[in-house]
Amino acid sequence: MSRLRANQITNENANGAPNFPHGLTVTGIVTASTTNSTSDLIVVGSAVTANSQGIDVTGIVTATSYRGDGSQLTGISVGIATEASTVTDGNTVVLNLAKDDHKVLAAGVVTIDVTGGTEGDSHTIRIENTGIATVGFATHFLFPSGATPGLPTASGSKSMISFTVHKVGAAGTELFTGASVSFS
Repeated sequence: MSRLRANQITNENANGAPNFPHGLTVTGIVTASTTNSTSDLIVVGSAVTANSQGIDVTGIVTATSYRGDGSQLTGISVGIATEASTVTDGNTVVLNLAKDDHKVLAAGVVTIDVTGGTEGDSHTIRIENTGIATVGFATHFLFPSGATPGLPTASGSKSMISFTVHKVGAAGTELFTGASVSFS
């Protein structure tokens, strides 16, 4: 293997950068103030610092910030994750708190419970009675008055319950809960 040691490399006229017509492969760290083309830039190493219109890198890129509108980013989960459940007389529906929005279609006497959750996360339950329904809540749900509000029981009634996860753990999950009833 040959080694080239120099403190400066220029073109043959000594007035600009040298050309690499067949590309340039670098193993290690590359720092660039500008690049004119990304088609032949291959980096095998730990970092690329560049100020350009763009660099294509195969592998992992770690950055402290990103700029632009983000429209070309992939693999990013955005928006609200929704789950829908239908529950009938005498049954309990268990909401997965990995989701943000929950729709419950209820008929008969039903109970709403939860599993999972992360402290500080906010959730919404949209309840629609598909028949006459009496909806109750597990003890995790803490309402401001200390008692579950009276939800409408008529078929077709719609209500919304919002809550924030206050605490999760072996000592018990607590959900600070509010209700908006009778949207029908």
